[in-house]
Amino acid sequence: MSIEITTQDKGVHVVTMNYPPVNALPVQGWFDVADAMREAGADGSTRVVVLRAEGKGFNAGVDIKEMQRIEGFRGLLGANRGCFDAFKAIYECPVPVISAVNGFCLGGGVGLVGNSDVIIASDDAYFGVPEVDRGALGAATHLARLVPHHMLRAMYYSARTVTAQRLAEFGSVDQVVPRAELDDAAFAFAARIAAKDTRVIRAAKEALNGIDPIDVNRSYRFEQGFTFELNLAGVADEHRDEFVATGNTLET
Repeated sequence: MSIEITTQDKGVHVVTMNYPPVNALPVQGWFDVADAMREAGADGSTRVVVLRAEGKGFNAGVDIKEMQRIEGFRGLLGANRGCFDAFKAIYECPVPVISAVNGFCLGGGVGLVGNSDVIIASDDAYFGVPEVDRGALGAATHLARLVPHHMLRAMYYSARTVTAQRLAEFGSVDQVVPRAELDDAAFAFAARIAAKDTRVIRAAKEALNGIDPIDVNRSYRFEQGFTFELNLAGVADEHRDEFVATGNTLET
């Protein structure tokens, strides 16, 4: 289980998540994603980053089973800080970040892709934020970057998902391709960016972040406060215990 970092020709930096069975990241995994993004951005030869995953799905969010094994609030605090760090590092990476999404992208996975610059997805990909079913809140900030406002609310309250094809209609997913072609499509788009003058691209990334209407870091941190409240009230723990007891395979 790991976050693997590789470099292709022409400054394409690849970060791969590999946490079987469903890429539900443990606390350290989120911090490792953040470290990988910062490492890529600090390397002057990096022109673009591709975030991808091995296995049946891109990301199933936080490893709730790990959280419930950790005594007290340390698991929750670690996961929340780790997610915040990972999402922030993607958003603030000085070069564009392309998310190559296969299969499911849930919970914290939406935080990763919502803060990336370009999303390319396989034709079996779907996205959702099932936090209310886990007694938590979060990643509405990032889902709001993918879907219209009232759809955001409907999805959030119901914990329903949306397909990559639907997101492509909104323009939030750039391409939907057969799963076998996902990596090639992501790397081809990365090569187009890498062929540009990286001085201009880095300036463009900073400029685009600067004109965003929402401060995504502050917005997500505000959401997390409600998760802490639900946890102190015992609501979140109740839902997480139920999730573990029922043996769910997707840990969001």
